[in-house]
Parts: sequence; structure tokens; C-alpha cells
Amino acid sequence: MMKRTDRHYRFFMRQITKHTLLYTEMLTTGAIIHGDRQRLLGFHEDEHPIALQLGGSDPDETAEAAAIGEDFGYDEINLNVGCPSNRVQKGRFGVCLMNEPQTVARAVEAMRDAVDIEVTVKHRIGVDDRDSYEEMLRFVDTVAAAGCRRFTVHARKAWLQGLSPAENRNVPPLRHDEVHRLKRERPELTIETNGGIASLDECTAHLDAVDAVMLGRTAYREPYLFADVDRRFYGDDSPVPTRHEVIRRLFDYVAYWTEERDLSLNHITRHYLQLFRGQPGARSWRRHISENAWRDGAGVHTLREALELVPEPQEESAA
Repeated sequence: MMKRTDRHYRFFMRQITKHTLLYTEMLTTGAIIHGDRQRLLGFHEDEHPIALQLGGSDPDETAEAAAIGEDFGYDEINLNVGCPSNRVQKGRFGVCLMNEPQTVARAVEAMRDAVDIEVTVKHRIGVDDRDSYEEMLRFVDTVAAAGCRRFTVHARKAWLQGLSPAENRNVPPLRHDEVHRLKRERPELTIETNGGIASLDECTAHLDAVDAVMLGRTAYREPYLFADVDRRFYGDDSPVPTRHEVIRRLFDYVAYWTEERDLSLNHITRHYLQLFRGQPGARSWRRHISENAWRDGAGVHTLREALELVPEPQEESAA
């Protein structure tokens, strides 16, 4: 998610779930090849497993960017063929590439030749009037023939004309049944569904029909929802951290970035605002961070002050 899943959000989420596959923001191949690679691609070792999501279409550029990502230590390269923003339309990547399955196949083949890690594709049900199940199946078959074995399907079509990027995330109806059908008809592929999934119970229901589930906006709005993911889906019975423990685990990380790297606290803690969603003190938590994290000198003490405004339930503190 653009401007959401940066390294600070991912490190935060890794304090909640150890096993969930995390994704970077979509990064264009040009930015990776020509930009500040350490700023764009750097991540903490604790973020594994982590996938680098690329935006691009030129085989040579996607291959070069994938190789750079592998050198940085990413576990997977994911090509985004689902983003409907104006930027991707102008750059001929993202969801408009669903109209060019051979282009995607060439990019996948070039990336697979360039790296030893897995190359995957995220796409939509369809685009504009080309949204039949048969057209999606042809797209998947074409890209699978190039060696892609895992597909993450946002179960909505995209309208490139008439809907904004935000509307494309909500207005087109969800068609998860077509993703389920894709798995039935292509059982040899790993099929993951995405879109409008708001609970772990919904994830469980989808997992009866597909191999995996991706949560996007829900993961940002309700990060603590993932506290039960490791036990429920990965069989890890390690103690689940409380919300307060999650924040305390971040103190050293925040100190490093604000004191040694001179980063504004707001760049880090903006991702923490929804941790106490629905809990007593959540409003005070959000207000204190929002009003103070941008100030000069804000740091760990600011985070401690905000945490003191949130009651810690006795049963949580004893866990």
C-alpha cells in the first residue's frame, strides 16, 4: 500500500506477527535502478519474510530491479498488475498490464532468469470491460506459462476511466467466487485472494477454497487483528504480546531512528495510531501522538507519555 507499508510499519507489524508475509510499497523499477536504493529498499532483518513489490513492464528493467532486490535480501519479488492509480496508467504498468498478458509474461520470465527467489504476480479480476472469468484465466495461463506459480488476485475489477484509485478499492463488487473457481480449475497453482476481507474468520472461510489470503487496508486499520494470526494459521503457540508490550518492544527502534538517524518521530508513529482501536484510552493515545510526534525533540519519551494515557488491563499485564 503506497505510503503505508514502509519499513517502519513493517517493523511495527513484525512485533505483532512473526510469520505473516509482509510486502513493501510498490516501487517502480526506475526508482530502484536509478534512485537511493538504501532509502527505498533497506529493511531490518526482523522483517523477514518480506516481499519486494515492483511496478514496471520492461523485461530488462524488471529483471535488473529484481536482482537488486535479491541482493538486498528480499525473500520474494512480486510484480504488481493490480494498481489502478493515474501514475501507473501513464507509466504503462499496474492494472493496465492486464490488457497485455504477454508483456507480463516476458517480465516474469526475465525476472525468473535473473533471480533465484520466487517471482509472483498480484492482479485484478479484470479491467474495464475485459472482466470475464475467461479473460482472467487466459491472463493467468499466459503468465503461468512463463513460470509464475503464485497469483494474488484482488477480487474486484478496475475501471481505468470513471473511478478514482480510492473508488477502485471499494466500488466494483467483490467476486471472490471467481478466485475460488480459479483455484479449482488450476489446482497446480498457488492462488491467494484479496479484497474486502475484514476478519480472521473470513480468512478461515476463504482458506477452504484458496491457498492464502492477503489483507491490505484491514491490516492498516486494525493492526492488532494480526496478534492471533501466528497461533491460528501457523501453529505457533508462543505468547501473544499485549498492545502495551508491542509498543515497549519498539522503544529501542524508535530511539535509534530519532536519536541516531535524526528522523522525525511522526514518520514512525503515524503507523501506530490504530493499535489501540476500540480500547479505552485509544482517543487519548491518538491525540497525544498526533499533536506531539511532529515536534522538535519528540522521541521515545513522547511515546512513553502516550502509552501512559492508555489503561493496561490487569489480565493483559499478567499475560
